[in-house]
Amino acid sequence: MRISWSEQAVQAIREQLDADSIALRLVYDTEGCGCAVNGVTALWAVAAPQADDVQAEGGPIAVWYDKQQEIFWDEELRISYAPERRTFVLASDGQIYSNRLPVQDRRGLPIAE
Repeated sequence: MRISWSEQAVQAIREQLDADSIALRLVYDTEGCGCAVNGVTALWAVAAPQADDVQAEGGPIAVWYDKQQEIFWDEELRISYAPERRTFVLASDGQIYSNRLPVQDRRGLPIAE
């Protein structure tokens, strides 16, 4: 998987998370959604990736993901920023996954699988 970032998104994520060097985890979060195929794509700021996580290509920010969740996204993704809504957007050439991509700081929390 490859994830490209707009310059505006890079600046906004660094400001929001107050860090120049961060690791992000792209997740298909199903907690509270009823079943495993109903979920919400989110970005979690994490202290370190999980042992089985795979790093997406691209940069300048490292993004990790669970290989088993790869089926939920296209091979080429883009993260941009909509300043008028102060939200991140995750999209591919085929679809928009979220025009209000949740970004959660979980650097001090355990990651539940």
